[in-house]
Amino acid sequence: MKGFFSFILLVAIAAGGAGYWIYRGVREPFRGYSVPEQFVDIPSGLATRAIGDRLVSAGVVRDRLTFRAALWTAGNTTRLKAGEYRFADPMTPLDVIDKIRRGDVFVVPVTFPEGLNVFEMGKIVESKGFGPASAFVEEGRTHEGYLFPDTYALSRHTDAPKLVRIMTEAFEHALTPEIRAAAAERGLTERQLVTLASIVEKETGNPAERPIVASVYENRLRIGMALQCDPTVIYALELAGHYDGNIRRDDLSVDSPYNTYRYPGLPPGPIASPGRASLDAVVHPADTEYLYFVSKNDGSHVFAKTLAEHARNVQTYQVDFFKAGKAGRGGRASAFPSSVSGEAPRSSSASRGESGASARGRGRR
Repeated sequence: MKGFFSFILLVAIAAGGAGYWIYRGVREPFRGYSVPEQFVDIPSGLATRAIGDRLVSAGVVRDRLTFRAALWTAGNTTRLKAGEYRFADPMTPLDVIDKIRRGDVFVVPVTFPEGLNVFEMGKIVESKGFGPASAFVEEGRTHEGYLFPDTYALSRHTDAPKLVRIMTEAFEHALTPEIRAAAAERGLTERQLVTLASIVEKETGNPAERPIVASVYENRLRIGMALQCDPTVIYALELAGHYDGNIRRDDLSVDSPYNTYRYPGLPPGPIASPGRASLDAVVHPADTEYLYFVSKNDGSHVFAKTLAEHARNVQTYQVDFFKAGKAGRGGRASAFPSSVSGEAPRSSSASRGESGASARGRGRR
């Protein structure tokens, strides 16, 4: 009998020791890798045992037994989620399990502001380490205007085709049935809607002005008046590889279907990616008779119905403004800037200070 109790005592001590080992082992921080950060990729459908093997192999968890003990402690019903995980600091096995259970995957946030074209987006893609800009441009060129501007949480392994697919799917979601129906009621095809919205997006960054700018171009289209929109000329130059950040008088004669100084109506396609607000502005434009607008040099514009009224606005907000700037800086500034680079990418002919018939102050009609 004494031997039996001794056996029971030994078993109890062993069980207690094992329990203590498990308790301590799953709660003790561990870092078994020497690199600054360690990534572990868990494909969808990977078995729990295989997940443990990857964590052990990567030095994130000490050994398989510790992983299984942590999984048991956390609850065998714990579901581990697929994805790529980043580890940089010592973590307890329980914390590792919790991180994967929550799906706290490693992603790189990439923001594409409204009004960028595929070339500008490509530079962002490259700067974030997702491959050369040229690869994104090649893949996204035929989707110009349909690459929805937003912030995307991307896996490190996202390539150009996948990113373009993600962005075009986001665009399809943004172009709601209500917007599509409203466009159809106004006699606009989807491509015409997106094209006009891209022009509105490029012309103003002021949310309150988008419906008014949209009405200017709608009015011009209705009466057959040339759009004379600088951003379309800039886009034509970019397509030809000739844009250096400035737009000059001679550029207005470039022979391109995107040049709305030479060719009437809308250009053949979008020149940038519009956001929801610009899409909505095109299908719900303000009710105006405006045909012109010019920058007030404060992020807003002044609008006009007639050429005479527009010429006065150009004199006030461009000619006089830049003359005053020239006088204030000892003659170093020109009263007639030779480019719109100071307000790009949302600038057009407004900043040139020339009276005339263009929508934004150039004088070509």
